[in-house]
Amino acid sequence: MTQEARRRELGTFLRSRRQALSRADLGLPDPPRRRSPGLRREEVSAFAGVSVTWYTWLEQGRDIHPSRQVLEALGRVLRLTTSELHYLLSLGDFAPGVPDGDGPVPDAAPQATQRFLDSLRFPAFAVAADWTIVGWNAAYAALYARIDGLAPADRNLLWVVFTDPHLREMLPDWAEDSRHFVAEFRAESGRRLGSPRHSALITRLSGASPEFRELWGDLPVEGFTSRRRTFVHPAAGRLEFEQHRLAPADHPDLHVVAYVPDPGSHTADWFAGLPA
Repeated sequence: MTQEARRRELGTFLRSRRQALSRADLGLPDPPRRRSPGLRREEVSAFAGVSVTWYTWLEQGRDIHPSRQVLEALGRVLRLTTSELHYLLSLGDFAPGVPDGDGPVPDAAPQATQRFLDSLRFPAFAVAADWTIVGWNAAYAALYARIDGLAPADRNLLWVVFTDPHLREMLPDWAEDSRHFVAEFRAESGRRLGSPRHSALITRLSGASPEFRELWGDLPVEGFTSRRRTFVHPAAGRLEFEQHRLAPADHPDLHVVAYVPDPGSHTADWFAGLPA
């Protein structure tokens, strides 16, 4: 099931990126009375050096096995970003080291990871491969007080971003933040597509949030980058951070996300004033 899901996704992804380009992107003149948007399959196949029949089968999700070189050639023709190319390769099973995400999610972060979280005075939390939040520190609970009371099934970063109205009120840049999250999650999902847990999460989110359903259907892909994050806290007011992500070397299936305030800022002072 997982391989079939990856083939379908690979075809859908190629088609979406083909339709997003124009002949001008490849230095070709637009013919008169062109009706369909984007490049033709014949144009992509010619520039990539593969037959149009074979490329058509690829977009149709048929059981064929493109080489890494072919996928990289398609990535160049379709002007894929580095993150998009990595995602395409993962769909072709050429992204070693990415956890499949079929194993059980831990109930809690490993003790060493939790001790690291607890040592930080600014908000930080740990997420599993499916973005289940498995650990957090006191500063994160002070920022997002509802985390302590969430049911385990709801303690997922994507789930709370799209379904918790209280968190949404705290995010003045919610539209931009939510799109980043979906694009980053998809970039990491290639080898997990079709797995029971991944499918269940996407189905549940799609049913609960029209915004998520629309964003997921747009096929955004984006690698994680450190960036500014802003929250409007009910007690502290506007809080601004730089968001970073770390991967423990002994637990590559986990990520630690940290919200780091600027030194001397109102945000830093508010967290410094919290009880130790």
